[in-house]
Amino acid sequence: MLESLIQTLAISALPVIFAITLHEAAHGYAARHFGDPTAWQMGRISLNPLRHIDPVGTILIPIAILLFSGGSFLFGYAKPVPVDFGRLRNPKKDMFWVAAAGPGANLFMAFCWAFMLKLAWLMPSSEFTLPLSEMSKIGIMVNCVLMVLNLMPLPPLDGGRIAVSLLPHALAWKFAQLERWGFPILLLLLFTGILGAIMNPLVITSARVIEFIFGLY
Repeated sequence: MLESLIQTLAISALPVIFAITLHEAAHGYAARHFGDPTAWQMGRISLNPLRHIDPVGTILIPIAILLFSGGSFLFGYAKPVPVDFGRLRNPKKDMFWVAAAGPGANLFMAFCWAFMLKLAWLMPSSEFTLPLSEMSKIGIMVNCVLMVLNLMPLPPLDGGRIAVSLLPHALAWKFAQLERWGFPILLLLLFTGILGAIMNPLVITSARVIEFIFGLY
């Protein structure tokens, strides 16, 4: 059991770290593109995971969840990239693209891992193809989980910010006030099982669509 979990941790490390950190880097890159250089000035627009790793959210929490779930579930977070929405050229409109950049990066990475899985299947069997195959499967699933979770319309998740950018000003302002309660609401949904009931079908469907595109069946 312990040996199996250690193997899972070793195989999961790379896809999990990149899924979490590149998500944040994408926010910073989009913010800079639309006029806010805050993340760039702080050195957070980088593909170097070390600039985004949060010791608790990127390392301790994923390991703990993986251990307590018996290797069946994985989740974590990185240090949020600072975005000053007031410095965007068109704050309300540009907020959409800055928020969508994170889930968009996860979708892109899910496609990349699907490509790697297809490659592993096509390569002659060796001591590298099985670990690559398992790592790619985890990469697809982790990125689908982060994409679906962050697209939920709940501030401060990316989906909440996307909703704020699309709603009329009066409704957007009222909806944005939920941000102070966003994390407690998310925890409530998690511990009551509602979050899983909402996310699981969407995550599985997303993964299946990607697998279908790459002929992974």
